[in-house]
Parts: sequence; C-alpha cells; structure tokens
Amino acid sequence: MSHTTTLYSDIPSSLFAQFANIKLLVCDVDGIFSDGRIYLGNQGEEFKAFHTLDGYGVKAVMKVGIDVAVITGRRSQIVEDRMTSLGIRHIIQGAEDKHQALEQLLEQHPYHLEQVAAMGDDMPDLGLFRHAGLRISVPQGHPFVQQQADYVTQRSGGFGAVREVCDLLLQAQGKLSLIHGSST
Repeated sequence: MSHTTTLYSDIPSSLFAQFANIKLLVCDVDGIFSDGRIYLGNQGEEFKAFHTLDGYGVKAVMKVGIDVAVITGRRSQIVEDRMTSLGIRHIIQGAEDKHQALEQLLEQHPYHLEQVAAMGDDMPDLGLFRHAGLRISVPQGHPFVQQQADYVTQRSGGFGAVREVCDLLLQAQGKLSLIHGSST
C-alpha cells in the first residue's frame, strides 16, 4: 500500500485521494471545535473555548470553495456567534437526529457522498457518518466512533483538529499555497 506524506503524518494514498474530492465539511461542535467540556458559571452562564487555528482553517477552505456546515445536538448562543463570525452559513443547532439534519441540508445543497466529509467524536455523530464519504474523528473521541472513522486526527478537538482536516483538504486539493490572510 502506498502512502502520501502530509503536513501531519503519512497516510494511505487512497485516503489522501478521498480528501481531494471533498466539497462539504460537516462538523459537530463539542469535542471537535471545542475540547468537549462545558463550563458553567454560578449565574447559569456557559463558556466554551475555540481555537483560532480552527477558525483560520475554516475560513481558508471556504475561501477556496469548500462549504462548511455545523450540526450540533445542543443549542448555544456562543456557538451561533462563533460560527457566524467565521462565515459559516449552515449552522444547525438542537439536532437530536444528526442524520436527519444532514439529510435535510443535502436536499437543499446536493453533494455526492464522496464529496462530503464529516467530523464527530461521539455516538450521536454516527448519524453524520451515514451521509459522508470521508468520516473523521479525534484522538479523544469515543472508541467506537474512532473505529467507524476513516481518519483520526493527530490533534485533539479544541486544539487544532479542525485545522488539521482543513489543511489536509487544502493539501490534497493542491490549494494549500493559495492561503493567506488574517487570523481569526
């Protein structure tokens, strides 16, 4: 089996070729864009931390024509604000059935299975995997979800995992050198 050297590791060339086909990246939030922890204050306020590496990666792939969607089971104004600030147009919150949510998104924006990548870390995210030709998890993801994934990132959720995937998409599509601009 031949391998391709990427920015993060050597991966099978057939897997690298899958990254080259992606036109839509669909991500969960908790455990993917964040480390999965939810901080609650005494007054009921909620806090999450997002990494600027991920934000830059998302903006970079969108700049070259890869669409990004977020589908999460929770509802949070923090998520709405952060994803909107990145320019993500498809923000679906409160999705108890992520499979159905992605199915509805794909009815409005038809992509072929091999053009869809999904990133998830826990059992509810397996619904996203059903509509994705490329399934991605993170090192701290549930072991069963990792087993279903085609690729497990080197970086953890909340610490650049989304950026890693964005970089791989850009590298596989020959567009990594086109990216420049301000951080976010």
